[in-house]
Amino acid sequence: MSLDGYIADSNDYLGGGDDHRLHNWFAPGGEYAEPAGAAGELIAELGEAGAVVAGRRTAELMDHWGGDHNGMPIFVPSHRPPAPAARWGYPLVTYVNDGIASAMKQAKDAAGDRHVHVVGGYTARTALEAGVLDEIQIHLVPVLLGDGHGLFDVLGTHIELDIVRVIDTPEATHIRYRVRN
Repeated sequence: MSLDGYIADSNDYLGGGDDHRLHNWFAPGGEYAEPAGAAGELIAELGEAGAVVAGRRTAELMDHWGGDHNGMPIFVPSHRPPAPAARWGYPLVTYVNDGIASAMKQAKDAAGDRHVHVVGGYTARTALEAGVLDEIQIHLVPVLLGDGHGLFDVLGTHIELDIVRVIDTPEATHIRYRVRN
């Protein structure tokens, strides 16, 4: 996320016209590079998830990660039927038509004792508002985009968070929050 709260510019670029600024901390210039040190540990944690809940727009922009997200099943909350690739070609992609709580429950069931990784701003906000998101990990990148898609700009309620961890790297400050119940 940019310092001014945006997760993509108004054209869905992930940090300006170069399309990668917000992800340069682990994918410089859009090419994945195994980061070292603390950033590498954060990427490893993402790989330890047991399932992914992804917003439809994010899932489609990423072509459903080719049918699985590093071997993890993907659950996509949506009110519309899936695109053909997700319907017939991607067996680990499940479209969930009865809301975010159901998508999160199915993902948690599939993940077993591992965590669920939530991808997509709208989906994260919806899960947060529904009370089914336990933690938030923000990778705060030192850039001001000025406009675009804000992560929390349309949050409909006041939510308290506790800081769990802060990791400062040259490319970003990584902050994990626990959602207060």
